Amino acid sequence: MRIVWVPKDSSARAMGADEVAAALGAVDGVTVRRNGSRGMLWREPLVEVETDRGRVGYANVAADQVEDLVEGGLLDGAEVGDRIGVIDEDPWLTGQQRITCARIGRAEPTDIAAYEAGGGWAGLRRALELTGAEVVQEVIDSGLRGRGGAGFPTGIKWRTVLQAQAPQKYVACNLDEGDSGTFADRILAEADPFTLVEGMAIAGLAVGATEGYIYCRSEYPDVIAVLRDAIAVAGEHGYLGDDVAGSGRAFRLWVRTGAGAYICGEETSMLESIEGRRGEVRAKPPIPALEGLWGSPTIVNNMVTFGAVPMILADGGEAYAALGTGRSRGTQLFQLAGNIRRGGLVELPFGVTLRELVEEWGGGTLTGAPVRAVQCGGPLGQYLPVDRLDVKMGYEELAEAGGMLGHGGVVVFDDTFDAARMARFAMEFCSIESCGKCTPCRIGSTRGVETIDRLCATTEPGERTVHLATLQDLCDTMVKGSLCAMGGLTPMPVRSALEHFPEDFERSSR
Repeated sequence: MRIVWVPKDSSARAMGADEVAAALGAVDGVTVRRNGSRGMLWREPLVEVETDRGRVGYANVAADQVEDLVEGGLLDGAEVGDRIGVIDEDPWLTGQQRITCARIGRAEPTDIAAYEAGGGWAGLRRALELTGAEVVQEVIDSGLRGRGGAGFPTGIKWRTVLQAQAPQKYVACNLDEGDSGTFADRILAEADPFTLVEGMAIAGLAVGATEGYIYCRSEYPDVIAVLRDAIAVAGEHGYLGDDVAGSGRAFRLWVRTGAGAYICGEETSMLESIEGRRGEVRAKPPIPALEGLWGSPTIVNNMVTFGAVPMILADGGEAYAALGTGRSRGTQLFQLAGNIRRGGLVELPFGVTLRELVEEWGGGTLTGAPVRAVQCGGPLGQYLPVDRLDVKMGYEELAEAGGMLGHGGVVVFDDTFDAARMARFAMEFCSIESCGKCTPCRIGSTRGVETIDRLCATTEPGERTVHLATLQDLCDTMVKGSLCAMGGLTPMPVRSALEHFPEDFERSSR
């Protein structure tokens, strides 16, 4: 009996993986198992065949090719089709330093025995041997910062919740992942959901929280299903519930589905939504660490942040802190998207340059045309021109270059990039997705769209000067007056477009 692996990750399924799995399953002597993605999205559907040499991969397999591939020796690992070779020896994977993503693509997502065999639950078991303060100190020592975009030190947030006096505390995971060009949360959740379960359980037990909520966007139905299955399996095996791993301490998890609002990527809007209200930004203070869910102290982190916690507890905070650069410690999950030859998920220590990610890991543009701009940090991130790509990928380093790391998304544009059109899109996106609670964001973005339209429609120098001044005033007001980062960051792509690609605003008027 030959075992063949076909991913059931959303990306692979979108490329026909279910049909490939069905075609392989119809072959005599074949057992098809469904794993998560390896992160090599340009190779999906990626089929792996177990052989004596290891799992041999075949890229871009289509259902109508299966018969010919099998006849050509696919089940024996033969040189047929788009053969990669032994997956674990592939340079694109071996060159990475996968810690958070160490187990993705290696097993069925809810195979709890495989999770434990791969080092799972070691962090939780060690956490149960420590006091809450000691667990929090490990996280502080690791230098882990929020991977959702803000970059706030995770351990400091946890310590605030630990020290808060309250009868009830909560842990909340923001898995809304609404930024364009980002998919790390989804890939990790679909491929290795127990990593999130373990990370949240460690957080809850450390600070005295007994309940946790995973807030997942409605556009991720596969993630929701996998997480609910994983929570049920973890409960059956004693890793969730009234007696976590025999400790006599309780921690329970639930999944809550969002309604598609981008603003719920902001932590207080997410909390409002979990509580059953319209997703709308709360004024701060008080911060969620003191008054979060239902007015109780709440840890709020995103999927990738919690995903780093099991390794930190298993190997110690200092081991994690040994990786990275400056104040950006550990690894980051970089997501390569847009017009790029090798789009996918790359986990590397902080300090790699943006140029290395785009040219070496991404292989340049898919079209073969020159790169003109790269956007980091989601739809509200700065557009960096080609001569700025040598910046190191770190929180402070990118900030000094006028950009931001955000969720680690890297979106590449070739020489057809139109900065004026993308600046307008940023303002329009904000006007549509704004929760509407504060005037600078709600009105400023709408006026921003109108002003960019006027700027691009005139050739009169005097009028252009007035429109540019108005646009800068709008950006200043949004940055200084918005309640949250939604309005505060919208000017970033607009200003970078004006700074680095001013000719696009003039070209649009001709």
